[in-house]
Amino acid sequence: MRAKAPQIYGPQGKISCKVSLPARFNPETDSCPMVILMHGIFSSKDYNPMPAIAKGLAKAGIGSIRFDFNGHGKSQGRMQDMTVEKEIADAMAVYSYVKGLPYVSSVSFLGHSQGGVVASMTAGRLAERGEGPERMVLIAPGSVIKEACQGGKFFNARFDPADPPEFVRCWGFMKLGRQYLLETQKLDIYGTASAYKGPVRILHGTKDTIVPMWCSERYLETYGSGAELIVVEGENHTINRRRSEVVRLVVEFIGRNNT
Repeated sequence: MRAKAPQIYGPQGKISCKVSLPARFNPETDSCPMVILMHGIFSSKDYNPMPAIAKGLAKAGIGSIRFDFNGHGKSQGRMQDMTVEKEIADAMAVYSYVKGLPYVSSVSFLGHSQGGVVASMTAGRLAERGEGPERMVLIAPGSVIKEACQGGKFFNARFDPADPPEFVRCWGFMKLGRQYLLETQKLDIYGTASAYKGPVRILHGTKDTIVPMWCSERYLETYGSGAELIVVEGENHTINRRRSEVVRLVVEFIGRNNT
């Protein structure tokens, strides 16, 4: 079932969310694990793989909340003003909301592409204060955003990394602002992520032409024995070739000792 959309606010305003719960679930009497789903840059909560993952989790008795980061989808704010730090603040706001729900038995994170970076850094920040997700799934975590901004090339946009313009256009219509282009160069992605010590499953397709495999391999090194990397043969970055397999791998991991 789908619960009523919550009222959650981040740095750029209201965050658009969708909560999906198992069939015949009664929030007043039942409990379930909950997964916070974080989409990638230029994507949204309503773009796959997020809806498919939410559906798969619900069938397994696991709830989820997926949301649009600031400047994306139906959330407030401008894409041009988006930064990774602001997305972390959005994720923190959603986490605080979910932790306050009486029917939630545990909280896990899932992030795709840049959402994987945000999920990992949010988990690390939370771990530093003694809390955080039970489990975490990273799908093609896009830590390459740092190197892209340092090299002055983000998708098809070119710029001077030392002095970027007010904004650049990716594919002619997606605007990335100067603050994003400068701040992303200095992110301590793996250092921040490393504070999280819970179980991590990393999924990455062999046909991903957006995020290179070394990003997932570096995350695996960062997390050590607490993580596993599953390479999905033939899958691409948008998870539309072997989506059912990816969903199965997500549900299997999140549901382990958790339902």
